[in-house]
Amino acid sequence: MLSAHQLTCVRGERTLFTGLDLAVGAGEWLHVRGGNGCGKTSLLRLLAGLASPAAGEIRWCEQPVREDLQAYHQAMLFLGHQGAVKEELTALENLQLAAELDGATLDDDEAIAALHRFGLKGREHLPVRFLSAGQKRRVLLARLVTRKAKLWILDEPFTALDTRAVDMLGGLVGEHLAAGGMAVVTSHQAIPLGNGKAIEL
Repeated sequence: MLSAHQLTCVRGERTLFTGLDLAVGAGEWLHVRGGNGCGKTSLLRLLAGLASPAAGEIRWCEQPVREDLQAYHQAMLFLGHQGAVKEELTALENLQLAAELDGATLDDDEAIAALHRFGLKGREHLPVRFLSAGQKRRVLLARLVTRKAKLWILDEPFTALDTRAVDMLGGLVGEHLAAGGMAVVTSHQAIPLGNGKAIEL
């Protein structure tokens, strides 16, 4: 289980939120909602261990994540709204580089299968600079297939995707939850998933 207890987030002189509690268990997902500038991305960065709260604590399996941040990061995959790909590398090379940075190896067949699942068949060996914004987003999202993480933290994952890709991603998250995974998601649009919790910032 991922849980947060009495979180306070401050940016500059502004308090974005305070006294925030949440919990997500196996097979569950949380939809973080709110207007622009309310702190959705900041909350996800706190939950991903990329920033520290001004007050409060985040726990993974009942233990404070700060006690073993490396183990937590191995169990978690964070995909940010502004997630970047390396334009000079191919889609395949981007996936394999991401795996290497995670301390894993990813063979060509597995990487190509993930790219095909996201509708990138025939574009595996193209430098990413030749792909559309939506296709670049799909390269990033293919990590959800190749990276074996229990917790997915996804900031606006449906951005730049067409209707078919939105449905495909929703199905993939559903499979992840059915297998006992968990997810925290921000999105300005409806998420095609049932049984979710919601928190409003």
